[in-house]
Amino acid sequence: MRADLRRLSAVSLVTALALGAGAAPALAEEPAPAPATVGIGRAVTVDTQRGTFRVTAWTDAPQATVTAVSAKVRKGDTVLADLPALVQDPANKGLFALPVESTLKLTEDGGTLPELGRYAIDVTATDSLGNTVTRANAGTLDFTLRPSLTRFTAGFATWADRNGHPAGTLTGIQPGSGDQVPLSGRSVSIERWADDAPLGSAMTAADGTFAAEPIPVVTRWDAYRAEFSENSDQVHGTTATYDSVDVRTRTMAITAAADRPIAANGETVTLTGRVTDPVDGSPVADEPLEALLGGGVPKPVRTDSDGRFSVRLVAAPGPDSTGWSVRGTSMFQDGLYASGPLALPKDTRTTLTAYRLGGDGRLSVYGQFRSPYESWAGYTTDQTVLLEQSPDGQNGWRKVASTTLSTNVRVSFGLGLTTKGGWFRLRTVGTSMYAGSLSRTFHAARTSTRVLAVDATPEPVRKGAEITVTGTVQHDLAGWKPLANQPVQLRFAAWGSKTWKTVAWGRTNAAGRTSLKARTSVDGTYTIVYVGDASHFDAAGKGDYVDVR
Repeated sequence: MRADLRRLSAVSLVTALALGAGAAPALAEEPAPAPATVGIGRAVTVDTQRGTFRVTAWTDAPQATVTAVSAKVRKGDTVLADLPALVQDPANKGLFALPVESTLKLTEDGGTLPELGRYAIDVTATDSLGNTVTRANAGTLDFTLRPSLTRFTAGFATWADRNGHPAGTLTGIQPGSGDQVPLSGRSVSIERWADDAPLGSAMTAADGTFAAEPIPVVTRWDAYRAEFSENSDQVHGTTATYDSVDVRTRTMAITAAADRPIAANGETVTLTGRVTDPVDGSPVADEPLEALLGGGVPKPVRTDSDGRFSVRLVAAPGPDSTGWSVRGTSMFQDGLYASGPLALPKDTRTTLTAYRLGGDGRLSVYGQFRSPYESWAGYTTDQTVLLEQSPDGQNGWRKVASTTLSTNVRVSFGLGLTTKGGWFRLRTVGTSMYAGSLSRTFHAARTSTRVLAVDATPEPVRKGAEITVTGTVQHDLAGWKPLANQPVQLRFAAWGSKTWKTVAWGRTNAAGRTSLKARTSVDGTYTIVYVGDASHFDAAGKGDYVDVR
């Protein structure tokens, strides 16, 4: 229209010049075109059905609506499909698509498109006021096959064949008809699903099927992903699918035994056994196992050609450790487990906390028994603690006292005996639950003392008169020597009584002698007693009977 206006203006100008008279007539300004009130968006292929597409259309005219949307599908200048009416989506105002009956198809399927490929889409929209607009090349119809992986399986692995066998079928879904067309000569990649590690690829056959090379199974839950991608005039898109390997186990039988019922810390235990087929009893050779004691560290072992195995394990008791076990470690085994009792006594500590040897010869010893693995636990059997004595602190240990513990594994105890002293130690007797342990060796000693020559004079003695009792106190220092300047007591027991009373006090002289006085009242026996200090035993002399008249 603008070109026509230019031509008209030129003719008028020539006419005016030819007239040659007066001023040229004024020309009216060309009006600007009115803005389009109808709009058309991009036409987009529906991927799940590539024989159709969707497009948005709208109008900006007040109180108007889009009343008609049509489209043409063409290649170059050739229109291959004239679509007079697209249908509005009832759930999305302004979105228009082909009606189902107008889905585009190949000519071989009764449609109008001669081949797979990509085609231009022109769209025309009209509103209720008659405003119309056409958008050429509003979009491209992706009329290609959509790839699909079907019947994919990771296969199954067995004890005899420990590989996965990925296989499946690759097809292209045809636009319009939805037919599945085999895609041959394509490479399908295989990856491990857990970490995307590439495992290889497989080429499709004429019927679209493929089978990858066997893949060693790493875990019982191995899963593979098959993936294919292509962007050509015939096939466009990416597809992937997953599947887990079906691990089929073989049932086996196992027998095993330990060479001892109890093992202390550091001792060696040998487990022996055999793995066989439970159906015919035939041996299962070269089968991986692991054996352990209690809660220790498993040790690997394999069966020999006859299905037998032998493994040496070092006992290392710990918390809740007991028993032995052997189990299979291959995911292709089933029922391969054996266990049995084995006492693994826990380590213990027997600690000497205090001891005291009294002047009366009473040795009192205190200690604590505990297991370093536990803060508290009840015993299943009582624990016996012995107090042992040796003549030299190294050999010839013998039991001199004992006590029983039956509360928990962190308990204090005490025991004692009357002794002249010597070398001692504490020893806890081991049980199936707790190992035995020794305390440190200790030496308990006091110097021996004696009271000699107790003599009461005069005798007989008159009632109420004073009596003098003498005696000598000595201590053993590589021979008996006087014990000087030590406190002594004069004790008296009336005739027929076993009760002794202290009636006088005194000290020894440099020669160890003492002389004590008391007044008499009844017949009885007098003696001198030395009460030992921190390094001497107590001592009492032989009594002297006095007749009171």
